Amino acid sequence: MDETLLIVLAVVAVLAVGAWLFLQRRQSEQLRSRFGPEYEHELEEKGSRRKAEAELAQREKRVKKLDIRSLEPAARDGFKHRWTEVQARFVDAPPRAVTEADNLLGEVMRTRGYPVSDFEQSAGDISVDHPEVVKHYRAGHDIAVRHERGEASTEELRQAMIHYRALFDELVEDQGPRPREKTETAHGVGPDRPVEHS
Repeated sequence: MDETLLIVLAVVAVLAVGAWLFLQRRQSEQLRSRFGPEYEHELEEKGSRRKAEAELAQREKRVKKLDIRSLEPAARDGFKHRWTEVQARFVDAPPRAVTEADNLLGEVMRTRGYPVSDFEQSAGDISVDHPEVVKHYRAGHDIAVRHERGEASTEELRQAMIHYRALFDELVEDQGPRPREKTETAHGVGPDRPVEHS
C-alpha cells in the first residue's frame, strides 16, 4: 500500500476520532448545563456517565411526547387556595398536612400533563422542565416515605413541607413547558423558604 495513502488514512482516522470525542464532550456539557444538579444525581445513581446521559436523553424524548401545559388561572387560584389550607393544617396535624401536600402535588402534576403513577418516573419527567427543583420533590417524598414507617420527626415533616412548597410554587407559577434549547436557571426557590401559616 502506498505510504501517502496510509498517512491520509491515519489522518482521517485521527480526525474522525477527534470529531467523535468533541461531539461526545459537547453532548455531555449540554446535558450537564440543561439538567444542572439532576445531572449529578443521575451520575451518582447510575455510576457511569454514559448510562446517566442515556437516561437523561431518554427522559427528554419521553417528555417531548407529553402534552405538558400551563394551568388555567382558575385552576392556579384553586390550587393556591388549597395549598394555603394544607399549610394551615400543618400546625395541628403535621403528618396529615404532608400527606395532603403530596397528594396536591400529584393533582397539580396530572393537571399539567405529567404522568404520576410511578414516583421515579414522575421525578424524572419533572426534571426535564424543572431540573432545579426536582431535588425538593425527591427530598420531600423521602421524608414522607420515612414518616409512613414511623421514622420521621415533626421537624423533618416541616422540612418535607418546605421541599414540597418549592416544587408546588414552580409548577403552579410556571406558564408552560420551557424551551428545551435553552439552559435554565433556578428561580429563587430554595430550601430555606419558610412554611407560611395563614
